[in-house]
This record gives sequence, C-alpha cells and structure tokens, in this order.
Amino acid sequence: MEYLGIDLSCAVGSLRNGNFPDKDCLLPLISKLLGYAIVAASTTVKLPQILKILKHKSVRGLSMLAFELEVVGYTIALAYSLHKGLPFSAYGELLFLLIQAFVLVAIIYYYSQPISTITWIRPLIYCAVAPTVLAGKIDPILFEALYASQHLIFLCARVPQVWQNFSNKSTGELSFLTSFMNFGGSMVRVFTTIQENAPQSVLLGYAIGVATNFTILSQIVMYQKPQATKEKKVR
Repeated sequence: MEYLGIDLSCAVGSLRNGNFPDKDCLLPLISKLLGYAIVAASTTVKLPQILKILKHKSVRGLSMLAFELEVVGYTIALAYSLHKGLPFSAYGELLFLLIQAFVLVAIIYYYSQPISTITWIRPLIYCAVAPTVLAGKIDPILFEALYASQHLIFLCARVPQVWQNFSNKSTGELSFLTSFMNFGGSMVRVFTTIQENAPQSVLLGYAIGVATNFTILSQIVMYQKPQATKEKKVR
C-alpha cells in the first residue's frame, strides 16, 4: 500500500492488529508526510514578504544581494537534488521557493530604481549559466563542488541581511511570517533529510539554514518591538 512514495502498509497493518506502529515504521512515515507538508507550505512561504513590499511600496532595509544569492542557492540545490534522484518529498519546496525568489528579486529591482549597470550584469550572468546547471550538463566533480559551494552561498545570502539589520537596528520591510516559515521549514528538513538518508552535504545545508534563519527571526523580534512602542507613544 503505497501512495506518492509513502508506504502505509506497515502502519496500517499494525493498527489493524490493535498495535501502535513501532519507531522503525513510524519515523519514515512521519518523515514522508512532513516532507510533503513542507512542499505544500513552500508554495506560499515568500508570499507574506512579497505582499508586504507591495503594500508599502518599499524595500527599506532589504539587502538586494541577499535575495539575489538566494536565487543562486536555490538553483544549485534544486539541480543537485534532481540529478541525485532524491524523492520529490525531500526537495520539492526548492522549486516553489525558486519561483518566489525570482518574483521577489524582480520586485526589489522595481522599487530600487535606478539600478546600476553592474547590478544588471548579475542577472544576465545567471540567465546564461543557470540552464546548464539545471540540465546537469557539467562535470560530476564540478557539480559536487558547486553543490558544496551553495552552503557558502546561502550563508553569504543571510550575512548581508543580518549585518544590515544590525547596523540599522531595524529589519525594515522583512516579513516575520516569511522568516518564521523559513526557520520552521529548515528545522523540519533536518529531520526529513536524516530519515531519507540524503547526502551529508544536504544535511549541512539545512543545518546552516536553521542557524541563519533563526538569527534573522530573532532580529525581527528584537528590533520591531521597540518600534511598535515608539509609534504608540507618538500617537
């Protein structure tokens, strides 16, 4: 009894016999279900951030470089997962996060006019290289090195935003809900990655995601509360 790669026979058999499924049966099932839940939730993860920017017509406090690097990181991670043959439940959210990251970068460009020539060069280089990476038409050793580098890319994507938040003592238009879902998703992915026996490099990437997303989430909580208090006093 298998649906969407989820083997239910073990759990159903135990329940029919009046027994609670044991750990070896239950953990893989939970992992699969959480994996698909993350994929479903990922379709709206960045929507709060997009809506907040559109509502305020501002990208105040947002690091353009951070969001550009996210696009690069998601592209590499998605390409690697596809060509490693991982189950969709283990990486499916990367596809939806990449699409939303494209939208976010486009919106940030729109509200950051005028944009320098150097800034426009970056998306042109991406458009030239990304199709080759997604198609997996590169040397396997280079592919492994590229995937290993995406952990550093995601780390570098967070550092500019963390530093900007710290320097401004404000998180600007950063969305708490999006940051919270990013953190929660990374936490769940650590568990599902272990259960799916994915490569250690994949696990490392999600562990870094937990740490960096928690840092940004903490900054939002730390810096936005005092601002709300000041606004009440002014009124």
